[in-house]
Amino acid sequence: MTIHVPNYSRQTATAKSADTEITPKAVTHGTTPILLDKHYYNSALVEDIVKLQALNSMRSAITEDFGYSLAKQADSDIHAQFETLNGGTAAGANNWEAAVIGGDGTTAFNDATTGNGSDITDAGIRAMILQLDNADVPMMNRYLVIPPIAKSDLLALPRFTEQAFLGDGNNPIRTGKLGSIYGMDVFVSSNCPSFASDDFSTMYRAGHMFHKDAVAYAEQQGVRVQTQNKLEHLGDLMVADCVYGVAEYRDNAGVSFIVPST
Repeated sequence: MTIHVPNYSRQTATAKSADTEITPKAVTHGTTPILLDKHYYNSALVEDIVKLQALNSMRSAITEDFGYSLAKQADSDIHAQFETLNGGTAAGANNWEAAVIGGDGTTAFNDATTGNGSDITDAGIRAMILQLDNADVPMMNRYLVIPPIAKSDLLALPRFTEQAFLGDGNNPIRTGKLGSIYGMDVFVSSNCPSFASDDFSTMYRAGHMFHKDAVAYAEQQGVRVQTQNKLEHLGDLMVADCVYGVAEYRDNAGVSFIVPST
């Protein structure tokens, strides 16, 4: 099944001449198709003897794990869509040729031989912000998603940790939380894509700076948990599943950057 999400295009203003009628414009907008083709599940068999002897909380622990695994899968599929931003190759190629390096935020990433990814810097962040600004990406609802190694690098930069730059009430040195940077909420994800250079000598991680409209996620069925007693196994079969789809929504509404994984 495919759903078509409206993709509104920006219109231009027309000068009004005195004593002349206006000419109504034929406003046309596009759509972004999202194929709801992703159906994932997780399952477990809880035998009767386990139900008798285990803690009552075991079932809720299994259900919680189901939810985490399915959410992680959906998150991975969303991450993969960022590879196609700015005209990048379809997700799965893992060459990230449309991404930039974290060090300066402008140099194109090249995975040839050992690759040229570099540690994220303040200058790199500001250069990526400039790219979004030049593309007229709205200031509100921008986010920065970074792998753990990039968080470690940012915590080493005084600009993002010291009170002289942040003011009262913000103390990443004490809390370990980056909070927001240049008006963007920062999220650290261990699920950021990981891949090797062409010669497999260097491992890299991808992070993203983006507006919420960069990638679309459509859910046809949220996480559903079902249980069935299986007499042949003397236990309960527990299954959780979900159905959803993801797609690039606005090609220029985000930029991915590449940093070394260590």
